[in-house]
Amino acid sequence: MKKMYLSNSDKVVGGVCGGIAEYFEIDSTLIRLITVIATVLTGFVAGIIIYIVAMLIVPKRSFF
Repeated sequence: MKKMYLSNSDKVVGGVCGGIAEYFEIDSTLIRLITVIATVLTGFVAGIIIYIVAMLIVPKRSFF
């Protein structure tokens, strides 16, 4: 079963967009663009809160 993790190598702020891109095997720039557009269209506060919640909920990849 495939799991989503925060990206360690492709992150700008918290690794959420990079982790989503790795999970769906698509370019992270596309995910970041979609995130910015969705944040602007829904109001900045809602988008920022969703991003912070995702940073807290999505686990970090452990290498042990």
